[in-house]
Formats: sequence, C-alpha cells, structure tokens
Amino acid sequence: MHALIVTAHPHPDSLTHSIAAGVARGITESGPHRAEIANLAQEGFRPEFTREDFAAFNAAGALPEDVRAEQTRIDSADALVLVFPVYWWSMPALMKGWIDRVFSAGWAYEETADGRLIKKLRHLPVHLVAIGAANMKTWEKHRYQEAMKVQIEEGIFNYCGAPVMSSSLLLSPEYPDTNVMLQDAHRLGQKTFNTQQPVAV
Repeated sequence: MHALIVTAHPHPDSLTHSIAAGVARGITESGPHRAEIANLAQEGFRPEFTREDFAAFNAAGALPEDVRAEQTRIDSADALVLVFPVYWWSMPALMKGWIDRVFSAGWAYEETADGRLIKKLRHLPVHLVAIGAANMKTWEKHRYQEAMKVQIEEGIFNYCGAPVMSSSLLLSPEYPDTNVMLQDAHRLGQKTFNTQQPVAV
C-alpha cells in the first residue's frame, strides 16, 4: 500500500516536517507499505488559482500540467495524509491552494446539468494531522475544532466523497515533551492502513 503525505510548512526543520516524517516511519514499519512525502513548499507548488485553472473549471481549456501531475500522484496513492500547522484555525494558504487547484471539477467531483453531485473520490481514504499552538481549553471554548471539521472534513472531503478515516489534533501545550508528540505521530502512521472505519483520534 502507498500513502501520499502532503505537508505545507516553509521551514525544513519545522515540527510539521518532523511529524510528517514520524507518520511516514509508522506507515513503512507497519507492513509492506510505502510513504511518499510531498513537501509543497520545497517543491515550489504555486497555490494561486490562475486564469488557466479558471478556464479548465469552465471547460474552456486544459488543466495546467502541474495540477495534472498532482492528480496523478494522488491517483497512485492508497491513502492521502495531510500534515499541517494550524493557521487562523484552518490549514495554511499553500495547502488550501493545493486543494483549490488539484481537487478540480471532473476529477474530484462532477456537477451534472440537472444539479446532481457526483462524488468521485470515494476510493481515497484521508487522514488529517493538524498541529496547533493553543491548548485544548481554548479550542473547546471557541469551538475551533468544530469549525475545522465543517471547513475541511465536510466542506472539502465529504463534498468529493473521500472518507476522512482519522482526524488528529496535536497541540503543543498538551505535550510535556516534543518527543512524546513525535511518538504519537509514529503511532498515527502505524494506524493509517489499519483503520477500517472513520475515527477521531
């Protein structure tokens, strides 16, 4: 089995990348699995929705080549794992732009002339790993976790039919030691292909 792990953080030595690496190790050590890390910042992915993207959306032009390449990479994966820091109670603009462009009409979903929605990613299990700096008390007080669920799990993946198999929130103030957080990331990786039903971790 092959997992595509997508990250969006500009600093190569960030906690985000360390957690992604921990998830990848957990995946490869849990069976005959492979883990590919797509570092969007390092790869220079352009997140802005261009005129070319807009033309493709309106069926007036072809998808940009970089978008096709990302779709091909996802198509070759048996699971998609997003690892990202929480910016303003959601994912970073780079990752959101990746979704804006790559999860395109005709590939991720299709809207028919009679108004029906065809969800085209039902075969793609998704795992979310968000890293936050506020404590759980703050998250619960302002219902931020619920907001992220609506924006990301429901608004993006459920719209395309991709089942969110796990949604993990790793909050720095809740961990006495960063190594403990990395151990949890490793355990999340071990569960990637062992999760049969959607769960919240």
